[in-house]
Amino acid sequence: MGLFKKYINQTRKPEGFLGNMMVNGMNKGHSKLADWGISHLKTTKPSQILDLGCGGGRNADALMKKFPDATLTAVDYSDVSLEKTKAYNDINIKAGRCIVQKQDVSNLDLEEETYDLATAFETIYFWPGLEKCFAQVAKVLKPGGLFMIVNESDGEDETSLKYEKIIDGMTCYTPEVIEAALKNAGFSQVKCGHHKKKPWITVIAKK
Repeated sequence: MGLFKKYINQTRKPEGFLGNMMVNGMNKGHSKLADWGISHLKTTKPSQILDLGCGGGRNADALMKKFPDATLTAVDYSDVSLEKTKAYNDINIKAGRCIVQKQDVSNLDLEEETYDLATAFETIYFWPGLEKCFAQVAKVLKPGGLFMIVNESDGEDETSLKYEKIIDGMTCYTPEVIEAALKNAGFSQVKCGHHKKKPWITVIAKK
């Protein structure tokens, strides 16, 4: 496997030196996408937030800035991502506003019906079965809680489909596929949004 392919494959589960490079790149490279997604959260006022696949921790910080009265739990299955998230959110962790945990989204070991809002930025491409994982998210959300998915790919753009062929375990989903999986997992309402000029999508589901 060439160096470029090895590096690109770190998007799935960052590890080692290349994983550190990838996570640093995620914080910077995905910031505009994440902020665009967060801007869709206009009416909710969560007290407990769960950030799934927290990457380098930048988006967790952005969520806490938007919702200054909330506490946030950031989870990932990559040790590199967890360490980066802890470093990025050190002040919030010391203030008791942020908890960072190692979790597998296909089997979340979290208290049920706890969170008002769950978020997933640029991560569901790698989840092992959408319906199964979405059901895990529904399990830990309070009744009426929201789950927001933000993807750079709408499942049809050429660039992402090229990466899908070289990144192990990556699947780009259309909004329609995501919406169907959410409803099958127990979410009652689903609203999809698409960027006017880019293939970015937000999907917000209500439990």
